[in-house]
Amino acid sequence: MSRAGFTTISSGRISFRKDGRWYCDGEPITNAAICRLYARAMHVEADGSARLELGTDRASVDIEDTPWVIISVDGSPALGFEIVLNDETREPLDLGTLCVGPGDVLYAESRRGHRIRFLRRAYYHLMAHATPTADGGCRLHSGAHTVTLPGPG
Repeated sequence: MSRAGFTTISSGRISFRKDGRWYCDGEPITNAAICRLYARAMHVEADGSARLELGTDRASVDIEDTPWVIISVDGSPALGFEIVLNDETREPLDLGTLCVGPGDVLYAESRRGHRIRFLRRAYYHLMAHATPTADGGCRLHSGAHTVTLPGPG
């Protein structure tokens, strides 16, 4: 019988994967409320180790790529962009922190100082405002700030 999503956090191996989903002992946790709770309860140490802290319960978390992900982007070039993370926090997007990583995945830096991965839907929200460049990349504007991203590698 599946335990993922309705057991105490210390009873299984918890992981957060690059697809933006939580897992317990390799099984996806499908309860959205538990996923939000885990995202809000995660603490990342300076050495990169992560753990959940829920009351007196503690459990280490295996992070596959980034400790949080961007699930959506709101705004416009004229008003600026705001990102929404999987813990439902919102913060302004600093275009200067955008970078393209392995597999042509887009990343930014959060106010928490962590690199955060754009999930596909959020990537497309942002790229709807991009203009192509001659070399296959794109250019994004937000207020007076402009950033150019390289094309697929």
